[in-house]
Amino acid sequence: MGGASITELFRTVHDPVVTGHSGLHAGRELMMLPGGEIRHYGAHFYRDRSGKNAALPVVRRSFDYGISWLLEPVTGKTPGASIRSPYSGDYLTLRRRAKQPDNWHEFWPYDLFPLPGDVPEGVYVFRSNHPDDRWEMEQIFSDPIHIQRQPLPLRKRQRWLLGAEQWIDKTLYPVVLISDDDGRSWRKTVLPPPPVHTVAWPHKGPRWLQCGCEPVIAEYPDGRLHMLLRTSTDRHWQCFSEDGGESWSSLEPSPFYAVATMPNLTTLADGRLLAVWNNTSPLPELDHALQTDLDEDARNGVWEDVFTNRDVLHAAISDDMGKTWIGFRELLLNPIRNYNDFRTIGGSWVLRDKSIHQTQVLELPENKVLVALGQHPCCEALLLFDLDYLYEKERREDFKSGLVNWSIHQYVRSHSGGFCYAGHCAWNRRPGASLIPAPDGSPREMLQIARHPDCRLLYEKEGAVWNFPAVRCGVLKLRLILMPGSAGMRITLTDRWFNPVDPVVHKLSPFVLELDSAGRIEGVPMLTPGKECEIEISFDQNAGSLRFRCGELAGESPLRQPVDGAMSYLHLQSLSEGSDPFGVLIAAVEMRGERLGEE
Repeated sequence: MGGASITELFRTVHDPVVTGHSGLHAGRELMMLPGGEIRHYGAHFYRDRSGKNAALPVVRRSFDYGISWLLEPVTGKTPGASIRSPYSGDYLTLRRRAKQPDNWHEFWPYDLFPLPGDVPEGVYVFRSNHPDDRWEMEQIFSDPIHIQRQPLPLRKRQRWLLGAEQWIDKTLYPVVLISDDDGRSWRKTVLPPPPVHTVAWPHKGPRWLQCGCEPVIAEYPDGRLHMLLRTSTDRHWQCFSEDGGESWSSLEPSPFYAVATMPNLTTLADGRLLAVWNNTSPLPELDHALQTDLDEDARNGVWEDVFTNRDVLHAAISDDMGKTWIGFRELLLNPIRNYNDFRTIGGSWVLRDKSIHQTQVLELPENKVLVALGQHPCCEALLLFDLDYLYEKERREDFKSGLVNWSIHQYVRSHSGGFCYAGHCAWNRRPGASLIPAPDGSPREMLQIARHPDCRLLYEKEGAVWNFPAVRCGVLKLRLILMPGSAGMRITLTDRWFNPVDPVVHKLSPFVLELDSAGRIEGVPMLTPGKECEIEISFDQNAGSLRFRCGELAGESPLRQPVDGAMSYLHLQSLSEGSDPFGVLIAAVEMRGERLGEE
């Protein structure tokens, strides 16, 4: 087949759209050939004749820049995806051989393209003139270094870099692998790990205390290097290099909220920097001593317990080499996030992580980007979007497309930790807030924020979460009805995604308004119960002020909690401490604002 073609359909892509299925190891199996052909190596899962889970190596190929995909079984010996050297034209990749428990394949076919059985443990470099030709293989490290990304060829000097991780004396360290001879030989630099999460309010137990893993490196136009690392704290951490990766600055918190998820940072052809990550905060950790289903490692933070922050993938872009960032927009919401009986989704592969973290980014022509993402057959995806999507300043919602843009799930009390019944480190779920017919008899549907007591739930208060382009100054409009008998609703503006049921989101966010049962907002009479009205909320993060208005009535509220980032989320949650079947009905939402950094 010939080179890739730019179709009219490709040109129409603007908002993020899923065009294909990634299929395992989304963080490293995407590549593009010189003619434009895109490949993603992965797996097709099935049960063999003995009833055991099995995986068939496959490759997805696109000849129209990701609009359509051809699925083929992998034939011949291949290390999977690779990177073409800008120095020699050869194709390179690094893979690790490591021993796994005998039953590991039941949970995760860790290496789809295994090395020969007699090959010692360690890291190997693969080299070929073409991905379909014969590959040369050479061991470069005997250490068990964990490789989860493709190497990066630098632009300002002839050098390859690869961020990886290694356990040394029971501690996980980030490492940088360096090659100055076009990938033929490599050396290693070990960096100090960032600090681990400590138990403090609002947490009653530890998080998984892994730190400094899955590092990603990007090169600025001036040759400086920027590294992001996955941590167990509330943010990705970062460091910088001025000498091509030989030495690195002290680690520090980055601008990106994230907990135990993979970061991605990519330098685009024009020098802009694109960040793709999960801009999310998990629920507060429970008291692990009271969770009898946890094993000792999960109880102490050595191993995972539950992930509640892997359902939303975000992107932001920087035009000034990382000084400021624009967007903070949702690229994808986990398609199964709001499912009833979450544990049954996924067939024979229910034990895998049902999340949309772990990503790889590929820049395409005409301002487009392709992202490979996800860890489970239900939510692995190949996603296209136009970078102009990140520069928008407005967003609206009237629920004519249902709840496709909202997170509304609740968590059912269920087993925690490891490979449990609801999937890897996952609780079972059910939908919370829902769409109901408008009380005026019109064909509209309205979002009900209420509370329906259910002892099976971890938290009963229903909530809803909606993303908009990040702004420091903006105007939010809410059309709603406070139903007679309702206990009211809390309206929160914040800089990241919190779970709809998060019990402390209002204590960690800058702007919070409470609408009580009498129609008062922050004590100011505003609404008549049963009557539809529009609330206008104007906020200025720079000035630390928020004003709200309904018709001729107005009020003000102070900044509750200073934060570094701009506002990008509306979080709605019931105020009821008991039953509230009436709730508050949301008819429409609109946000418009000024761009981050503009006066």
